[in-house]
This record gives sequence, C-alpha cells and structure tokens, in this order.
Amino acid sequence: MRFYKKGDKKLLNAWAVYDWANSVYPLVISTAIFPIYFKSITKGESVDFLWFNSIENDAFIGYISSFTFLILAIISPLLSGIADHTGYKKLFMKFFCYLGAISCMLLYSFDLDNFDLGIIYYFFAVVGFWGSLVFYNSYLPDIANIDQQDITSAKGYSLGYLGSIILLIFCLVMMQFPEILNLNDQQQAVKISFVLVGFWWLVFSQYSFYHLPGRKHYNIKKSDLYSINTFLSGFNQLVDVLKQLKGNRKLRIFLLSFFIFTIPTQTIILLASYFGADLDEISWKNAESMQTGLILAIIVIQILAAAGAYLSAKLSDIFGNVRTLIAINILWGIICFYGYFVTTPTEFYIAAGFIGLGMGGIQSLSRSTYSKLIDVKYSTSYFSFYDVSQKLSIVLGTALYATMDVFTGSIRLAILIFALFFIPSIFLLKQISKR
Repeated sequence: MRFYKKGDKKLLNAWAVYDWANSVYPLVISTAIFPIYFKSITKGESVDFLWFNSIENDAFIGYISSFTFLILAIISPLLSGIADHTGYKKLFMKFFCYLGAISCMLLYSFDLDNFDLGIIYYFFAVVGFWGSLVFYNSYLPDIANIDQQDITSAKGYSLGYLGSIILLIFCLVMMQFPEILNLNDQQQAVKISFVLVGFWWLVFSQYSFYHLPGRKHYNIKKSDLYSINTFLSGFNQLVDVLKQLKGNRKLRIFLLSFFIFTIPTQTIILLASYFGADLDEISWKNAESMQTGLILAIIVIQILAAAGAYLSAKLSDIFGNVRTLIAINILWGIICFYGYFVTTPTEFYIAAGFIGLGMGGIQSLSRSTYSKLIDVKYSTSYFSFYDVSQKLSIVLGTALYATMDVFTGSIRLAILIFALFFIPSIFLLKQISKR
C-alpha cells in the first residue's frame, strides 16, 4: 500500500478502477446474461424454493431481491459504524468484494437440479456487490477534494460501464461460438461467463486495494475486531452520526429525495431485462431475436450511461448539482411514462437509450452530491445511510414490481406508477436549491 495526498490523480484513478472491477457484476449477472439464463431454465413456469412452492418466476426474482436488500439495509449501518470506529474500512470492503466474486464463480453450478443452492449463491453475490459499495463510496470524500468529486464519481461509473461491456462482448462471443473454446454448448458458455465475472472482479480490485489508504490512527487490533466492545462502539458511532444527520436539514431533505427517486430508477435498472425478455410484453419475432435485441439494448445502455455520467458532471459545473439532478429526475419521469406504452423492439431500444443517459447521470451525480454534504471524518457511517436509503428503496421498488406482476400478470402498471415518484423527489430537491 502506498500513501498519497488527498486529490492525487493516481489515487483517484485507483479508486475509480474498483468501478471497472465490480461493474461486470451488475451488467453480466444482474442485467444481461443471468436474467436470460434464469428465464431459459425455468421456462416461464413457476418455481419452488426451499419451503415455498409455485412462485411465478418473475415475481420470485423480485421477492428474492427485496429480501436481499432488506438484509443489507439492516447490516450495512452497523458494519459502517464499526468501520469508522476501528478504521478497518478497507478490510470490510475486501470481505464483501471477495464474497461477491466467489459467489459469482459458484453460480457455475446453478441449474434446475441445483436450484436452491444456486439461488443462495445468487443471494451472496448480491450481498457481496452491494455490501462492498458502501465502503467504496465512502472513500470518495476521503480522497477527492470538493471540486474533484463530481468528475471523479463520473469517471468511476464511466469506467464501470465501459469495462463491463468488454467482458460482456467476450462472453457473448463465447456463447455464440462455444466450439472455439471446445465447450459443450451455449449453456456451458453461460456458466463460464459467471466464473469470468468473479475472476475479473477479484483481479482488477487488487489495484484499488493496493493504492487505497488503510488505517491511520486507530489502536484497535484486528483480533479485537469481533469483540462485543467493538460492536457496541460501532453502534454508538452510528448513533452519534444519526444525531448529526438529524441536525442537518439539507442533508435530510437530500436523503429523502434520493430515497424516493431511487425507488423507480434502481428497480428499472435492475429488472428492465426481465421485462424486455418477456415475449408477452415486447413483440419480438421469436426467442432468438429477443435475446439478440436485449443484448443490443444493454450495450446501448452502458455506452450512453458512460456519456450520461460525464455529461451530468459537466452540467453540474454550469448549473449546480441540485438543478442538474432535478433535470435528470424530469427525464426519468418521462422515461417511465413512455415505458408504459412500449410494445415493439424499436420502442424498447429508444427507452433503453434514454435509460442509459438517465442511469449514468443520476447514479454518478447522486453519489458526488451526497459526498459534498457530509462530514468526511464519519464518511463510512454517513454513506451507510445513503446505502440504506438506496437499499430500502430497492426493497419497495422490487416488491411493487413483483406485486404488480402477480396481481395483473404484467408490470406495466408498476412502470406507470413509478413515474409519479419523481413529483415529490423534484419538490424536495427544489427545497434544497432554495436554501
């Protein structure tokens, strides 16, 4: 591990590389390949999992996602308080990184005969990815000066979007021509893709771990990390930060707005592929054209998301963070309203393009805006509340998605309802801009 001054470009680049490392998970596992694979092995039928029987397959993914993010919302703040108290931020980040990467590799064994265990691996992959992000995001105010945070956040997301495309394209070529690598069939190529995601994540994260700062002035030994005193101290640290948060009106308003607009945006980002893969929702010619079209749409989303992240950073320099976020919220509201009427592949591609722009902008600028509002000394604990807001919003969003699918047989109504969430979020953001 090397030591750098705050704002050093090499340190900022090393931080951004972790986005390059871990973003293959949300693209390949969450968005592109796993949804198609899950649909193919369940064949549009209901599924049985542990003690639960005959769950509609799309609803099942929604409920599993809700449960996972609820667990994360419970444990993240406490672990963040412990990390701030002990200084072991990097250790926690590594733990979740390795948990997620190894779980992705274990998805190689996921099939109908191994369904329950495969879903458990999927659960831990989700926990690993999202669990590492709270510690990763909290580094931003530690390493970047105020005037660097927007563009640094954008650089991280852009590297993630573009890097994940590289691995995705390789995986797609491998799936299309499995005989080149002497693979048995496309299904084996899909499973190897899961392994490659974990390998990519593990390897490239090492560069970030080498350069990111570790502990500075803490006297707690690693052997004491699991003691009850450390647990209680971490909890007390979290309570102190919560008290500070209650006294910061601007930060409270931003978090509430972030929570509201993340319900529709993150749910759409996470589950749009399941909507696009449904032949009853989009009029694809056949299953093969659906798979090709869906992958093309995903690549378009990633490329435009990288552009959206940088564009939002540039616009924030001109108009300010809050005004730019308001504009992006308006864009998302239009996307949701339009999405309700999407039925053809062409309309789906148009929606995908605007989702990409909106995704890059809202993810990047939300992170850097929050980073500017918090006390750097307690950055991990503060980002845990950001993280909890995000996860609880995903719990509500995915639950709404699943419920609409169960009761109406379609998630179109959920998409239309999502458009309404941007009205209060924009109102709250305007309250910040007036202050």
